[in-house]
Amino acid sequence: MKFPFPLPPVPASPVSPAWTGRGFQIDGKLEPVLTYTVTDSGWTDGLTDFHESYAGEQHYIDIASRRNSLAQLKKWVTGERPVIMDIGCSSGFLLQKIRTAFPHAQVIGADYVPAPLYKLAKAHPDLPLIQFDLTTCPLPDGCLDAASLANVLEHIGDDEKAVRQVFRMLRPGGVAVIEVPAGPHLFDVYDKQLLHFRRYSQEGLRRLLADAGFEVLDESHIGCMIYPAFAMVKRQNKKYLSLPDAEQMKIVEESIKIARDNPVMNFIMSVEEKLRYRVPLPFGIRCVAVGRKP
Repeated sequence: MKFPFPLPPVPASPVSPAWTGRGFQIDGKLEPVLTYTVTDSGWTDGLTDFHESYAGEQHYIDIASRRNSLAQLKKWVTGERPVIMDIGCSSGFLLQKIRTAFPHAQVIGADYVPAPLYKLAKAHPDLPLIQFDLTTCPLPDGCLDAASLANVLEHIGDDEKAVRQVFRMLRPGGVAVIEVPAGPHLFDVYDKQLLHFRRYSQEGLRRLLADAGFEVLDESHIGCMIYPAFAMVKRQNKKYLSLPDAEQMKIVEESIKIARDNPVMNFIMSVEEKLRYRVPLPFGIRCVAVGRKP
């Protein structure tokens, strides 16, 4: 089965991998995940497991995030058989929704850490999964029609380089749907313990995309209606930055638990969603933007 773009050889193999529809054929061996070299960023499988074991699939802001990403892809991705990559796919909650919404697309999952990819491969062996470092991405120019990056760039030291790589991988007319945490002044223990390099302003995200060459098609925020309460909690949490790491992690754990499976918050976010598609929301918990490669 032909892959939609050429795949460069992995380390220690002179032969380009071949996608079989049930894994990658490399030197006569079938691999469930195609793995390229990554640098040491500090992010680990353990941190991924920590976040998802407490947040799961039902954290209200993540539900809203997935709905936004999917709606933007539906709005801007055209073509009969687009190639769509979810970068930072983790456990694949958004990835599965993209596959359902785009049954004729070639959907690919990618992440920096291997464990969630191998877990996904067991459940969905027909789904191409690639591990790579976005700042040194080995994939070819112009290989994607769309890329989604939800809560990825804040974990990357050189986010400018990462965005340029996304721009390079997109075909002309291709789009990147990007989401990042909002409010540089709200950096607290949650951000520190989950290895965020930064939080973003909407202007900063727009400039980041524009400097890489993107035309910004759409921009807004998620979590506008609950932002005042959120900002108050984040400011209070700053005082915990001097505590030992173990105590900080307990605070983060509890904050995630409280927000999970919250029907009131889910209702508020669903109301906000209707508003967001009518007018850009000027502030919120997360900045969202869509960039298109000219």
